[in-house]
Amino acid sequence: MTDEADTRSETSTWQGIAVDGSDKEKLRQAIEMAVDYRGDVTIIRRSTGESIIGFAFDRRMGTSLRDSTIRIIPRGDGPRITLSLDDIAEVRFTGRDTAAGKSFEQWVKTYLRKKLAEKGREPAPGSNS
Repeated sequence: MTDEADTRSETSTWQGIAVDGSDKEKLRQAIEMAVDYRGDVTIIRRSTGESIIGFAFDRRMGTSLRDSTIRIIPRGDGPRITLSLDDIAEVRFTGRDTAAGKSFEQWVKTYLRKKLAEKGREPAPGSNS
């Protein structure tokens, strides 16, 4: 993982970051982030070199990489895939994070603006909505 990835806040996007699977701790961290990430990830399998692109929706952390897994819904058609972490050579955050830059506070402001517009009223001055 690069220094750039180490300094990212929880609210910034991981899009474009690649994490090498040779560092066990960084791989575990990347898997946790992949499940929280709301875009597609690309996982490169160590055993075959195959690239799997999809949405990471679950992980099971065991005592070792061999007994830890990640589950992925592949892009397009196909069954869900379960991979052992010891078979991961690299994790790439390749899809657009659909939640990047969005917050509940922003959602409430947008919602209130729309409701006021429906009623033909403008937001009150200083309401930040």
